[in-house]
Parts: sequence; C-alpha cells; structure tokens
Amino acid sequence: MVTLTSTTLDDTRPGADPVACCAPLVRAPLTAEAATTLARTMKALADPARLRLLSLVAAHEGGEACVCDLTEPLGLSQPTVSHHLKVLVDAGLLTREKRGVWAYYTLVTEAMNAVAAVLAAPSGRTSASTC
Repeated sequence: MVTLTSTTLDDTRPGADPVACCAPLVRAPLTAEAATTLARTMKALADPARLRLLSLVAAHEGGEACVCDLTEPLGLSQPTVSHHLKVLVDAGLLTREKRGVWAYYTLVTEAMNAVAAVLAAPSGRTSASTC
C-alpha cells in the first residue's frame, strides 16, 4: 500500500511540474453509461464471424444483403448465421427488413461511425503523454 505524504505530493525537483507532465484532455472521456453501451457493442463485434458478416453486408451494393447471400461465404449453417445477424441487429449495427421469405440486412452507418469515433485518436494530436 502506498502512503501519500506531503513530499509525495510536493515534488520540489527542478522541472517536476505536474501540469507540464501530463497532457490536458482534448475531448470528454466516456461516461459510465457510454462505456457500458460501447462494451455491449464491442462484445457484438468481438467475433470473427460477425466481423465478416458486417464486411459482407458493407461490400454489397447499397450496403444491403439478403441472408441467402451471407450463409455460403461464411461456411456456417443458416441458423448459426441467423444467430450472429440477430446479435448484430440487437447491438444496433445492422437493421433487418423482412421481404417475403427472406430477410435483408443493412449496415447502420451511424453506429459504425460512432464506434470508430470513440476509438479514433483526436485530430491534431502529435505526441503521446510523457507521464
């Protein structure tokens, strides 16, 4: 256990300026609620089959694909593919539209952009903190 003393907090060494040491925040950090939501989304993404499904849907014209076009490329059974698609829909990464006997899936671009924005480094950042 570390005990903080006045000498721990008042470093009098030359150049020991705590403000100069650590870079200031350049954007707001995640709130607890936002982190919980992002974790659910990341959990949905943390599967190779689901990542491939997103890639397959995105690669189709208009960012939309029929479930019938998604089963064979993955080499998985239709029920397994449907399960993975449901997880992605529940996470808000895909939408599902039923047309006759087939379901069509569309990428939710805003959701993908939101995940990318949280993970991206702030623009204009040139170096990491030296702390």
